[in-house]
Amino acid sequence: MLDAITTWRYLRLSMVGLVVGLAFSVAYERSLVDCFQTSISAYYYTPVHSWFVGGLIGVGVCLFALKGNTQAEDTLLDLAGMFAPIVALVPTPDPGTCASVLGTTQDRNVNIANNVRALLALELGALILAAYLNRRRKPPRSEVVDYVLGAAVWLTTVVTFFFAHHFFVRNAHFVAATAMFLCIIAVVWINALSYKEQTEASSLANRYAAIAAAMVASFAVIPVGLFGDWPYWVIVLEGLLIALFALFWGMQTKELWDKGIR
Repeated sequence: MLDAITTWRYLRLSMVGLVVGLAFSVAYERSLVDCFQTSISAYYYTPVHSWFVGGLIGVGVCLFALKGNTQAEDTLLDLAGMFAPIVALVPTPDPGTCASVLGTTQDRNVNIANNVRALLALELGALILAAYLNRRRKPPRSEVVDYVLGAAVWLTTVVTFFFAHHFFVRNAHFVAATAMFLCIIAVVWINALSYKEQTEASSLANRYAAIAAAMVASFAVIPVGLFGDWPYWVIVLEGLLIALFALFWGMQTKELWDKGIR
């Protein structure tokens, strides 16, 4: 059991570390120029590229591997872990204009064609392996639901990628990013409810409720940006959600340091 607790601890800390690394990479790039890109996603086309792609894939692996405190949380973490690599491997079509060295979208389509095929093949292998490992037992309904949802996400991605490729290339980044953040926000709310039940913390004293509320409040920048014609609303929204994401995992690491799981 101690080994499992240590593994959970390191998975949570790894996600915090990957976010911190991305923040330092963006900060260093900003120190070389006099402006920001209008989105963190646009840093894909800057020297931040490797941290952006590697960090998101790393976070995706951690989310998928980490056991949730409840089955609902576990399912949401698995789904978020499936969406994260799509965000990384299907970059935003807008490269932005602010970078010490600005890349282009010239290789975007061929990169997507290669990398998404590899991702889909890997996920298919995982689905087949999961079915094979469970062939001799009857899994509980919650695990079946988890598997069906994962298979549905994979199948939807396959159909869209191969039969609506132009739509996929244009929109997959934004759809996957939105779905990933919604899953994470739901996970934080589940933790807020669970933490309240176990500690009898009031809503104001509940650390997870505060983070969840802050995540929801972050979306207030959307109308400000759209109606105020403010070009930096996307990077502000992304920055807030990513910072709160790291804060959540940091807090959960501290809470469950010796328990591993609630």
